[in-house]
Amino acid sequence: MAFKELVFSGVQPTGNLHLGNYLGAIVKFVDLQRSHDCIYCVVDMHAITVWQDPVELPRNTREVTAAFIACGIDPKKNIIFNQSQVAEHAELAWVFNCVARIGWLNRMTQFKEKAGKDRENASIGLFAYPALMAADILVYRATHVPVGEDQKQHLELARDIAQKFNNDFAQSIASHGFTDGFFPQPEPLIQGPATRVMSLRDGTKKMSKSDPSDYSRINLTDDAETVAQKIRKAKTDPEPLPSEEKGLEGRPEADNLVGIYAALNGTTKPDVLIQFGGGQFSTFKNALVDLAVSTLGPIGAEMKRLVQDPSYIDSVLGDGSARAQVLAGETMKSVKDIVGFVRR
Repeated sequence: MAFKELVFSGVQPTGNLHLGNYLGAIVKFVDLQRSHDCIYCVVDMHAITVWQDPVELPRNTREVTAAFIACGIDPKKNIIFNQSQVAEHAELAWVFNCVARIGWLNRMTQFKEKAGKDRENASIGLFAYPALMAADILVYRATHVPVGEDQKQHLELARDIAQKFNNDFAQSIASHGFTDGFFPQPEPLIQGPATRVMSLRDGTKKMSKSDPSDYSRINLTDDAETVAQKIRKAKTDPEPLPSEEKGLEGRPEADNLVGIYAALNGTTKPDVLIQFGGGQFSTFKNALVDLAVSTLGPIGAEMKRLVQDPSYIDSVLGDGSARAQVLAGETMKSVKDIVGFVRR
């Protein structure tokens, strides 16, 4: 059978969304809604695989939702919801826990990185996280998932789980009228070169909310004046900008700022260097300030307005959850029949 094309993606509500999240993910989500049916999930169940403050978690969930909307994702055209409101995610995750193999999960590098040396003290949720991610995607029988480098391995696992489920229950699947398997093989959706945004204080480190210096990142909630100040204070070197991309080698801070300009302007690094190469860094920085403020300033202002109206945010999440549950519920009815559960 042919599966209807559907995009699924999730963002963890861990607070302080920054420029890296925007350029690396959210701006791509905005583009995808023009060509695909999309489901965008605030994955709060994934967030609690490590301890979250129960006071901060709902605030962070609403902030991610506000960011989606402020950046241009239409909650009427797409489904925007938080994962914990649709119980079928957890239901399917348990079925997948019984399909996935321990050896598969043992190979997941993110668990090893997040658990560190004290793996015995890590939560089972952190270990089983990839099976829940597979359930997030497949409970909607989604066909495409926009992924970064750090999630490719998890998507491969989702494909393995889908294939094993289809194989394990092939006879039952066919008896319920599904002639070509029940779950699709979700494909990674790559939209051009990934934008890797580095720290404004150290061009060799990825921009991160965990950096103790707020000047290392541009938060989506920063106002225009703060955005401008952070860019002006961003670390650079004394040399003028080169005219060709090769000249950025060994100059991580210059490379980072040129990359940010290119991403915000929808162009390429070589194009930026054609425009600014040979000139002083101060001239380029002033242009980057103007571009960043004009792009990010309205987003920050709209996010602040939205988070001050939690009832509206909750209505978006509630509406999205109800629409998502209809789709997820149909999948779980079929899964229970296929597996052999008795249901009403």
